[in-house]
Amino acid sequence: MRAYERLLHYVTFDTASNASSATCPSTEKQLVLARALVEELAALGLRDARVDENGYVYATLPANCEGQDVIGLIAHMDTVDVVPSAGVRPTLLPYAGGPITLKNGDVLAPRQYPGLDSRRGKTLIVTDGNTLLGADDKAGIAEIMTALETFANDPSIPHGTIKIAFTPDEEIGRGADRFDVEGFGADFAYTVDGGDVGLVEFENFNAASAVYTIHGVSVHPGSAKGRMVNANRVACELVSRFPEDEVPERTEGYEGFYHLCDLRGSVEECIVHYIIRDHDRERFEARKRFAADAAAQLNARYGEGTVALQLVDSYYNMAEVLAGHMDVVRRAEDAYRAVGVTPVREPIRGGTDGSRLSFMGLPCPNLGTGGLNAHSRHELIAIEDMDAMSAMLIRLVTAR
Repeated sequence: MRAYERLLHYVTFDTASNASSATCPSTEKQLVLARALVEELAALGLRDARVDENGYVYATLPANCEGQDVIGLIAHMDTVDVVPSAGVRPTLLPYAGGPITLKNGDVLAPRQYPGLDSRRGKTLIVTDGNTLLGADDKAGIAEIMTALETFANDPSIPHGTIKIAFTPDEEIGRGADRFDVEGFGADFAYTVDGGDVGLVEFENFNAASAVYTIHGVSVHPGSAKGRMVNANRVACELVSRFPEDEVPERTEGYEGFYHLCDLRGSVEECIVHYIIRDHDRERFEARKRFAADAAAQLNARYGEGTVALQLVDSYYNMAEVLAGHMDVVRRAEDAYRAVGVTPVREPIRGGTDGSRLSFMGLPCPNLGTGGLNAHSRHELIAIEDMDAMSAMLIRLVTAR
């Protein structure tokens, strides 16, 4: 079975995670796919395939030769819930170039999505425009499964022990929370999670969350002079203190940012949520100090306790760890070249489970899957790119 055929099956499972849930996995529907994957892994001969109490799927393909590293391959099962995720209706579309019109009338133009040009001459899997596709990250699962099927069908291919993990709740930042690194038992691993074929990502943002709770004083507006403290207006003043050019929509590459995610409230109380990102640790710490100073300045003006700040680190740049494991990166680059793909090193303008896993003792760069426009109704992937990634994964874990 080709990888894209598996993807077409996997996307029929609605696996959106839910950040408001306190359970693990955050949604029961992720377990439906998890159990199906366990059955598929077992059918491929991975006898220890299982899903644990937290919804993590684990399996092992035993080595058929000696003296090899134990390598892990990891992908996540959940999808985002910011766009509809149920009732996915994918379409196969031979792409000759130019704009694409989806079934709902949405038009995808190369000017808007430059990645389309590089997929000219390939067969795309697109949505109907009403839901996401779910290639992030069911394409990664499909590519890993297809590589495993190759080993099952041809036991003469030499390989060391291969460890497999499919995780829940990556999209809400919890994919590594209950990952059993010690039980997984890999020397190093790769997440296979999005982006163009050829990508090897071993740098990501340092990340923090800044949540401001602004306490106001509500008084009848007719007699409010000198007495009211309008939390909404204080929130607007807070936002105005942040640099207007250091935002996601005006930055790229290694440029960091402050991102206003949420602002809601009333005269009496307002909540302002920022996320803070920077690849450089010193600049990251400076950004956190700026965020804290903003709260202190407003408290000096309106009274101590007006603005309460909860500032929490989320994850760090895995380059700090992988700088000592660049052989893992080079192995991936060699595997790409072996299947005719030019490897590309690119910093992640976001996070990855691989970052947290690297700091948990499992060096874990990220590899592309071929996907484009993740987290969108315009998500797509080329079946030829999925084939290339499956071939690359086979070379990646083949004995050296």
